[in-house]
Amino acid sequence: MDEKILMDLIERKRYIELKEKLSEMNAVDIAELLNPLEHPITLLIFRMLPKDMAVEVFSYFSSEQQADIINAITDKELKYILDELFFDDMIDLIEEMPANLVNKILANSTHDERKLINQFLKYPADSAGSLMTIEYVELKKEMTVMKALKHIKDIGLSKETVYTCYVTDDNRKLEAIISLRSLVVSDDEIVIKDIMHEDIIYVNTHDDQETVAGIFKKYGFLALPVVDMENRLTGIITVDDIMDVMEQEATEDFQRMAAMSPSEETYLDSSVLTLAKQRIPWLLILMIGGAFTGGIISKFENVLSAVVALTAFIPMLMDTGGNSGSQSSTLIIRGLATGEIALKDIWKVLWKEFRISLIAGTTLAAVNFAKNMLFDKVGVLVSLTVSCTLIVTVMVSKIIGGVLPLLAKRLKLDPAIMAGPLITTIVDTITLMVYFTIASMLMQL
Repeated sequence: MDEKILMDLIERKRYIELKEKLSEMNAVDIAELLNPLEHPITLLIFRMLPKDMAVEVFSYFSSEQQADIINAITDKELKYILDELFFDDMIDLIEEMPANLVNKILANSTHDERKLINQFLKYPADSAGSLMTIEYVELKKEMTVMKALKHIKDIGLSKETVYTCYVTDDNRKLEAIISLRSLVVSDDEIVIKDIMHEDIIYVNTHDDQETVAGIFKKYGFLALPVVDMENRLTGIITVDDIMDVMEQEATEDFQRMAAMSPSEETYLDSSVLTLAKQRIPWLLILMIGGAFTGGIISKFENVLSAVVALTAFIPMLMDTGGNSGSQSSTLIIRGLATGEIALKDIWKVLWKEFRISLIAGTTLAAVNFAKNMLFDKVGVLVSLTVSCTLIVTVMVSKIIGGVLPLLAKRLKLDPAIMAGPLITTIVDTITLMVYFTIASMLMQL
């Protein structure tokens, strides 16, 4: 059903037909359908939905839509939504809401829920603890398969996932995991400890979300246990939550690579002033860096005045150097993000980029020399100067572009900051210094 059909049914007050059509749709599609609609219409349709579906649709709304719904519904309706929401979705909801709505949410939560909410909100924003949910299936190793399956049937509907179950001792220390598949295919009288897997991969509550994402990508998990400092099971992180993290991290990398401060707000929802504030600091840094190139040109005015033709090649050399550095830095930054490249590979990267730059620089220099001699007719001296500069510039640019992201990683910085704009600014300065130094040397011959 599209928006046109939806509005037509509302205008004709065909609410029963509308409710039937909505009940056949997926919750994600309903949330997407309601997204552009005005608040009164969204609220009207939201209240038509079956209660269970309404909760699921609510979890897919944007934070602005959720705030509008919370403001409009009664405390009884809000309490039902909070009771049915998965705990990690409730935490996400609270983190996005303004203070007055947070108070309304907490007022409709139980004492135990408020205690858990406060505990979760104390975890660092980008940590495993802030991502996890407490809706997991917990088993004991003394249970039989029959008893374990009965336990899963009793509580499974209220859990985020039942495909992997977690075996803990009396102190909630994580001992092993067991899959639902293993339970289903095993005899009823077999004891859990005889079929559970004690080789567990887990993360700590304070581990960074990028570390968690890396483990999910490496092992292909659907869920990952989270433990505290004493190895007690605190929660689990599911694959749908980590997919959101991967998207967020990729977005932040793109923003840093474009020389902007990262922001979780969407482009259209961000104000002009906010977007300007995100861009101005880096633009100032790059502008100041670019001012050095003007100083270098001024320093070598005597060389330029002696051979005016050298001036015409400055843009081409700077562009080539910047492009060469950006190529290398982009590949290395992506390799670091995917785990393909590690800090220990710095010498491998250096050696590979050196060989690549030697081939690329020599090829560009040869083509440029032929062009300058045959078409531009600027003479051997200028052609040689430009070609030699190209070789050195490409080599230096590619090495810098390959190594700087690794150095940023070593210094605990985001490698994405060493992307196009910053690399280009650094390389432009080096290119001009190399160009005029070579020109000065060749003119003295």
